[in-house]
Amino acid sequence: MADTGWPGEQLIAAARDGDGEAITALVSGSHPHVKRFAHTLCATPQDAEDAAQEALIILYRKIGMLRASGALASWMFRIVRNECLRRARMLVRSPGPVPDGALPSFEEDLLRKLEAELVARAIAALPADQRQVLIMRDVQGYSGRATAAALGLSTAAMKSRLHRARAAVRLALPSADGALRGGGGGA
Repeated sequence: MADTGWPGEQLIAAARDGDGEAITALVSGSHPHVKRFAHTLCATPQDAEDAAQEALIILYRKIGMLRASGALASWMFRIVRNECLRRARMLVRSPGPVPDGALPSFEEDLLRKLEAELVARAIAALPADQRQVLIMRDVQGYSGRATAAALGLSTAAMKSRLHRARAAVRLALPSADGALRGGGGGA
């Protein structure tokens, strides 16, 4: 690939002014960069593809809101990051069955949401290689062998990354009563 940079300022300015061809060219020119960033942030290739597509749709719809041409890359990266975080939160928040139709109290619901937010932030802060392994194993429930194969790792390398990721998340979470740390080995 000869051109590895983001689309130029003239194209961005024309797109901001509503030029349809410029908007199309801007979205096409941004796609490889957005896709690459999504693959470093999201847990799975499918989530990365979805996050990249969502970011490009937002670019297409809201390019007029971009204030400075030089801010395109950081704006797109923020959109992709937020979309990957949203997808991780959805996985963490998947509610379990409610016994006998009983609804959780407001306080229980709020605490569960706060805990999920803390976990999602801790996971998002992990390096990409650790985040991928942790989400595939602990959130999505893939087997160790399937996770290692999907990521092109040996089982030992996958286990090592998973151990480091779990330890980092454990350290990032509050230690109050060990509730979020699973009760094991609080600091």
